[in-house]
Amino acid sequence: MAAWVSALKAVLPYVTNIVTAAIPAFTSRMGQERSAEVTAQQIAELQNAATHNAESVKVLAEQLQRTVSAVEQGAVNVDRALRRLRRLAAASLLVALVALCAALLVLVG
Repeated sequence: MAAWVSALKAVLPYVTNIVTAAIPAFTSRMGQERSAEVTAQQIAELQNAATHNAESVKVLAEQLQRTVSAVEQGAVNVDRALRRLRRLAAASLLVALVALCAALLVLVG
């Protein structure tokens, strides 16, 4: 759960940039007619927005890749710690059983 929260925190600052790039402020129309200049300018704005959007997606993908790598590394570390703790618990159980057997031998003998 915490991994998703950290990933979300890493992504949120870039969402506004992507939204702003994806919804460009088009030039206003001159009346109802669409002149060739206005259409060309709007096409240029769309191309600029698409380029900016592609750059933002690339940055976001790189950050997501780093986040996923960090989460995977954290999972590996937790798995190692869990194995270590299981071994420690098994060793503790073995010591406790030996102590119980020794106590029973002292009581019986």
